Amino acid sequence: MEHTTDREFWDARYSEHERVWSGEPNAVLVEEAAGLEPGTALDLGCGEGADAVWLARRGWRVTAVDVSGVALERAARHAEAAGVGDRIDWQRRDLGTSFPEGTYDLVSAAFLHSPGEGLPRERILRDAAAAVAPGGVLLVIGHAGPPPWDPDAHPDAHLPTAEEVLKSLELPEGEWDVLRMGEHERVQTAPDGRVMTRTDNALKLRRRPS
Repeated sequence: MEHTTDREFWDARYSEHERVWSGEPNAVLVEEAAGLEPGTALDLGCGEGADAVWLARRGWRVTAVDVSGVALERAARHAEAAGVGDRIDWQRRDLGTSFPEGTYDLVSAAFLHSPGEGLPRERILRDAAAAVAPGGVLLVIGHAGPPPWDPDAHPDAHLPTAEEVLKSLELPEGEWDVLRMGEHERVQTAPDGRVMTRTDNALKLRRRPS
């Protein structure tokens, strides 16, 4: 069987529908970033851009990265319609081979999952931690299990706990503070229209000022 790259997979996934996600920012991002002083932000796996647009509206200057050009075109249109197109730098990257340069006051990785074994997620998240400026925040949000309407989806995908994510980051002792670590529930609409409860997890860390 021909191997499908992450770029091909996600371009095909986004091409199936005019909009894949709700268009609303992630509730945990809103909760955890609302009290932060706006600065520079890096949004990893930005998809259709809802999180990046929300941050830009609050005064952040955002670098938003995704592997799908289809998603990024859609995200850029969203940003222009919201009047914040000039505050977001959209970048098409395969994070397994190319990571943005520089440091940021906020680095967010929300649902940075991909089918199969092609995404080196742990290494990417270590790169994400390295990109956090002193005094800045790293926020990692992930699924704690498969979607409740399809419990057998992606059986080979490993969905780590927040504690496992923290351990995999291999952070130097004494340089970071854990601000949030654990599971939470949210309501999600299934493809058939059913409203169901899904369990995710989140890890929020602050790099101590140097």
